[in-house]
Amino acid sequence: MPPVDLRARARSRSHVSTAVGEVAGRQAVIVRLGADESHRAITTDAGESIRAAVELALEKRLPIVGFVAATGPDVGGGITSVHGWGIAARALVSASGVVPILLCVTGPMLSGPALLLGIADLVVMVDDGFAFVSGPAMVEQFTGVPVAAEDLGGSAVHAARSGVVSLVVPDGDAAAVAVGELLRFLPPHVDEISERLPTGDPADRATPELGDVLPASATGGYDVRAVLEAVADDGALVELRAGWAPNLVTALAAVDGYPVGMVANQPQHLAGTLDIAASQKGARFVSFCDAFNLPIVTFVDTPGFQPGKDLEWRGMIRHGAQLAFAYAAATVPRICVTLRKSYGGAYIVMDSRYMGNDMAFAWPSAEIAVMGAKGATEILHRKADPAERAALEDEYAERLLNPYRAAERGSVDAVIDPADTRTEVAEALALLSSKREEIPGNRHGNTPL
Repeated sequence: MPPVDLRARARSRSHVSTAVGEVAGRQAVIVRLGADESHRAITTDAGESIRAAVELALEKRLPIVGFVAATGPDVGGGITSVHGWGIAARALVSASGVVPILLCVTGPMLSGPALLLGIADLVVMVDDGFAFVSGPAMVEQFTGVPVAAEDLGGSAVHAARSGVVSLVVPDGDAAAVAVGELLRFLPPHVDEISERLPTGDPADRATPELGDVLPASATGGYDVRAVLEAVADDGALVELRAGWAPNLVTALAAVDGYPVGMVANQPQHLAGTLDIAASQKGARFVSFCDAFNLPIVTFVDTPGFQPGKDLEWRGMIRHGAQLAFAYAAATVPRICVTLRKSYGGAYIVMDSRYMGNDMAFAWPSAEIAVMGAKGATEILHRKADPAERAALEDEYAERLLNPYRAAERGSVDAVIDPADTRTEVAEALALLSSKREEIPGNRHGNTPL
């Protein structure tokens, strides 16, 4: 990954190197911060170098790829040292949604500069990397509880608990490979769409294996990634934030060569319900796909939002609204496939027709309703004895828990055979490839952060 001849602030005194180079054959502005362990404090000069790199990326309309490690501001430099990462943060924000921003954490990322990871579109972290805003000493001083750096902000923590990290890799070389794989799916900037990827996988390849993916029990779990892999070209997925909020799967893939973002409820975890973390994960991913013109394919199998006092107190309303907001605001092609359960509010926010999807498909096994038969019968027929209630549940399920009623009302465009899922999605993507929506200039909504 050697840099080419175009460098930014080559004569500055900062310990940041920036240049236009290639990552896996894709041009990008490459930033290296803290490669030398003795120079990992972010100075004002370092911030200016990062700002110059961002300006270069915006001028050349190229992705920004940063290999970063920082111990925080230069303590010996006084208050002006804090300005360094502030300058870098403002610069990265100016590029957000214009060019992709990918940061690779190759060592420590501490104090204020750690917040730069939250601005990036995608974050890759090496196994022994770590990041936190307040370090172990401060945590122990404030709480009285000692904690190791890896337990506070190691790669495993950010992959499973905070959601900061998109991918964890063994080392810096693997990080460069991971970045190259991610860039394959992305356009260089917001005004282009991603190139179609070469594939020998036929668009009309049947997926008969999906006829057996659902368990016999209506409450049984299964791995929804089997569905995504069957639909994707060559069964290839790049799952992002796999360890965080595993009840929702987010992945990059291609279908008939078209790069797409895939979102799916995961019945293996929490029955595929939506909780706070899943709502945040889905909203961030949908917004990212919309920013860079990636069509979104959503696979639905959820009984609803996860109930709980703690969740409500922590803001389930606000965070659930984030997912609704992201889908409703998205202007890219959107395809929804309902596999099994799709109940209540979760049915709406998982890119239903009423959130503005472009194509809505359902398997014959789909149950699209306010709630399941058992819950509905308990509300509607409280005084019925057990035998009557069982019969009423069966009647409710037969009458309302099927996709054909939804199709009659226009909520579903077609009820499809699971074996035709890839074909239908590929045809929809081709049909929607020319979709364009006019977006008012200099306007954005007040998203429920």
